[in-house]
This record gives sequence, C-alpha cells and structure tokens, in this order.
Amino acid sequence: MDEALLRSLTPSVLAVLVRRGADFAAAEDAVQDALVEAVRLWPAGPPQDPKGWLVTVAWRKFLDRARADTARRRREDLVSVDAAEPAPGPAVDDTLRLYFLCAHPSLTPSSAVALTLRAVGGLTTRQIARAYLVPEATMAQRISRAKRTVSGVRFDRPGDVATVLRVLYLVFNEGYSGDVDLAAEAIRLTRQLAAAIDHPEVAGLLALMLLHHARRSARTAPDGSLVPLAEQDRSRWDTESIAEGIEILQAALASDRLGEYQAQAAIAALHADAPTAGETDWGQIVEWYDELVRLTGSPVVRLNRAVAVGEADGPRAGLAALAEVDASMPRHAAVSAHLHERDGDLVTAARLYAEAACQASNLAERDHLTRRAARLNARCR
Repeated sequence: MDEALLRSLTPSVLAVLVRRGADFAAAEDAVQDALVEAVRLWPAGPPQDPKGWLVTVAWRKFLDRARADTARRRREDLVSVDAAEPAPGPAVDDTLRLYFLCAHPSLTPSSAVALTLRAVGGLTTRQIARAYLVPEATMAQRISRAKRTVSGVRFDRPGDVATVLRVLYLVFNEGYSGDVDLAAEAIRLTRQLAAAIDHPEVAGLLALMLLHHARRSARTAPDGSLVPLAEQDRSRWDTESIAEGIEILQAALASDRLGEYQAQAAIAALHADAPTAGETDWGQIVEWYDELVRLTGSPVVRLNRAVAVGEADGPRAGLAALAEVDASMPRHAAVSAHLHERDGDLVTAARLYAEAACQASNLAERDHLTRRAARLNARCR
C-alpha cells in the first residue's frame, strides 16, 4: 500500500466533494471512509486511476449517509450527480481552496493547524495526536469542532494567503515528535502550495523552511542537548537544501514584493552562506532585521535584532537595542544573559541564564540554559 500516494490524493479528493456541494465535515468523513476501503482493497489490485476511484467511493459514501438522514434529503437532491462523473476544473484550484478553508480566520491557530494536517496533509487523527503529544480523543474533539466551524463556509472572495502561510509556519515550528515529522510535512505542504500559486511570500516561506531544516542534524549533540548556531558543525548542514532555498529566495526577491518570510529567509541565507560563525555578515543581518521591524513591528523581531546588533557592533550596542524591548518578552532574559556574557559581566550573565532556564518552554532549552549558568558560576568562583 502506497501511503504517500493516499496522503497526496486526500486534499484533492476532499476538495472535489466540497465543490460538489457536500459540507466539509460530511465530505471529510466520506473521504476517510474511502481511504479505509483503499487500504482494504488496493493491496489485491490497485486501480488504474487512484484519484478517480477515491472520488467515486467517497461520493457514494457521502450519498449513502445523506440518504440515511432525511433532514439532509434536500441537500442530496441539490448536489446529487453521477458518482462516476469526472471532477470538473483543475485539481490545483480545488487543493488551493482547501488550504484557505482550513486556515479560515474563525478557527484558532491550533485548530487550523490540526485541520490542515488532517484535510490537506492526509494524516490520521492518531498521527496528529502523537505529534502534539495529546490523547487521540482530545485531538479528535479539536478536529471535529474545527470541521463544524468551517462547514457551510462559502468562498465568494479570494482567500487570505497570509493566514495560510501562518498556519504552515506553525506546523513547521512544531518540528518533530511522535511518529510524524511535522517540519518535513510543512515543507511538503508548502511545496504543494508554491506549485499552486505564484506568490513571492509562499516562495519566501518555502525558502525559509528549507534553510532552517538544512541545519537540523547539527542542532543537537548525541546526548540530545542543544548546540547553538555558532557552535554547530557546519559540515553536517544539508548543502542541497541550502542551495535550493537560496535559489528559491533569489527568485522571490526578484519580484520586488518584499514580505516578512522573504526577509527571514534572507537572514537564514546569510547564516548558511558563512563558512564559519566568525565569517557571518552580521552587518547585513542587522539591515534585514531593520526591514523585518518595518514590515512587522514585532517585538520578537526586535529581540532577535538586539542579538544581531550585539554581534555587529559589540555587546553594549546590543544591550542598548535590547533596552527598547519589553523585558517580559519570552527569551528576553536569555538574550540579555548572552550579551552580558560577551561583555564580560559573568555574574550578571549567570544570574540571567538561571532566570531564563526557569522560563524555558521545553526541557532541552532549559537544560542548555542551566548548563550555561553553571559554567559561568564555576568560572566566577
């Protein structure tokens, strides 16, 4: 059984049912039923037209349910067509519509991510639950609520690309847990979106993902501890992904429609281009952070900009830039500790590393900051 094929066909099959008039929740249930049938029957002899087979079976499943529900009889009469009829219109348009539906602004970010992984990514509820380290029943409820929310939504205006990109970026940042590599899944989905729509920010996000993902194997030591960017073994970086990311980014920047994902990708490209940490062009990185501040006004961007300023112009300049950022921001203490350490104030840096460790959002980061604090405390004795 080709699981990858089934996952790749899921969104286009679901979109066909929705376009034919099925509400999203009923269509999604019918597609899942069709996938179960495919898993049961295809090993004995896969069909010549896998997508057409899935559309036919899913549509029949939908109609069977509709006929069994008298309250939906009118809907059945309105949308009933020959189940074997080929789906009209380009598949790309169907899939793109599904992206926008799953990233509908009425959904919470967590619900939009879960629905995207289920409907567009073709993942099972169990796989998504394992990836998010929550019980399957909890994830099933979240997905069911999301499906009910978007059922009946009509698209009479263009979808919001920015919302879709935010959802995909959230998926990417979840990284890896359980048996689903969400970072790789986000790259796959963003590639699919980039093939469907010519938009520089879609390309920018894809480039950003590739450039970050290229460093993945060097980010942790054999014992699972975090390895900071400056200390990573750059020979372990994926040079093919870096080259592809830079090529995609250059094409996007040539459109002269700069957006935040292109700017972030440009920063990642400058890091990837440097043969060693000491050869990083921090001056250019600061300039790109200035662009990001102009585009977003984000305090997170200002926080990261302070680090870049500290590298380009010295730790005191970095601390001055950090003073303009709200001290309650996550990672503020960690950035301050790093800059104080570079400035030679080890006592303050150790205290701030310990404070940052208490605020860390995951175990690996907390352990890394705790070790930094312990190392500096030992030097201060």
